[in-house]
Amino acid sequence: MLAVGCAQQAAATDPLPLKSVADIPLPGNPTRLDYQSLDAARRLLFIAHLGDSTMIAVDVNSRRVVGTIPDVAAVHGVLAVPQLHTVFASATGTNELLAIDESTFKVKWRTGAGVYPDGIAYDPGTNRVFVSDERGGTDTVIDASQGRLVTTIPLGGQVGNTQYDPASQHMYVNAEGANQLVEIDPRSARILSRTALPGCAGNHGLQIDSVRRRVFIACEDNATFMWLDLRTMRIGGSWTIGQNPDVLALDARNHIVYVSAESGVVSLFTDAASVSRIAQAFLAPAAHTVSVDPMNGLTYWPLQDVAGRPVLRIMSLAKR
Repeated sequence: MLAVGCAQQAAATDPLPLKSVADIPLPGNPTRLDYQSLDAARRLLFIAHLGDSTMIAVDVNSRRVVGTIPDVAAVHGVLAVPQLHTVFASATGTNELLAIDESTFKVKWRTGAGVYPDGIAYDPGTNRVFVSDERGGTDTVIDASQGRLVTTIPLGGQVGNTQYDPASQHMYVNAEGANQLVEIDPRSARILSRTALPGCAGNHGLQIDSVRRRVFIACEDNATFMWLDLRTMRIGGSWTIGQNPDVLALDARNHIVYVSAESGVVSLFTDAASVSRIAQAFLAPAAHTVSVDPMNGLTYWPLQDVAGRPVLRIMSLAKR
C-alpha cells in the first residue's frame, strides 16, 4: 500500500491505450456537456447538454441521435434506471429532479431537489433517488415513483457525487465540505459512518467497485486520485493526475478505472489484484466526462467543441 499523501508523479506515464472508433455529431451548440448514463439493455446513452439545457439520447448500436429532451435547465446529473424505464436528470437551473420516460422521452414528473442538484444515485430496495445537493450541503431523498420528497440528509458543506453500492446496499457520498466519505443507510436515511480523506482536497468524483470492495475518489482541488478499501475504510493509494478531475467510470470487464478531467488529461488505472496506473495523457479539450459500455468495453466521451460542434467520441481499448 502507498502511504497517505505520497502522490506518485503525474507526468511519467505511458500514452493512452485508446483508439478512436467514431465521432457522432451531436445537436445543439458547442457548449458544455456534462454527465451521461447508459441503459445497456436498451442501448441508449443519455447525455446532459448543460450549456443548451437539453438531454440527448444516442442509440449506441446505430450510432445516431434518436431524441432530445428540451427544457432541462442547466442539466448536470443523468441516471438511467432500466428497471423503471426511466432516466432521471438534475435540472440545476431550476433546482429540480426530472423523471423522463425512456420510450417517449417525455417528462413524467419534476420536483424540487435542493439548491444545486447535481449527482444522482438510485436505491432499488427503497425505490428512492438520492440527489447530491452540491451547494445545499445535503443529499436530497426523493420517491422514484411519484417525485415526492422523502427527506434531506445534512452532510456539512459542499457535496460531491453520490453512488449506490449493491453489495452493502448502502449509499456513499463525497462530503467535500467535510473532506469525508459518508456512508448512508437508504432505508433509515441515517448516516452510518464518516471516513476522513487526508491528502484529498475537493473529493468530488466517485466510483465503486462492489465486487472488489473498493471506492475510487477524484479530488478536484488538488488533482489527486485515491482509492479506499471498503472493508477497512483505509486509503490504499493516491496519485497525482490531470488538473480538475471530474467523472470516473469503471470497466468491470477489463478491470480498468477511467478518470476524466476538465484539463483534458485522462488517467487509466488497473482494478485487478492491485490498483496501479496504466497510462495518463491528454485526450481532448474538456474531456471531463466518460462512460463505459459493459457489453463491449467501448468508452464514450462527449466533447463540446470539435471543429465548432459537439460530438460524442467513441473509443476502444487497445490490447495490452
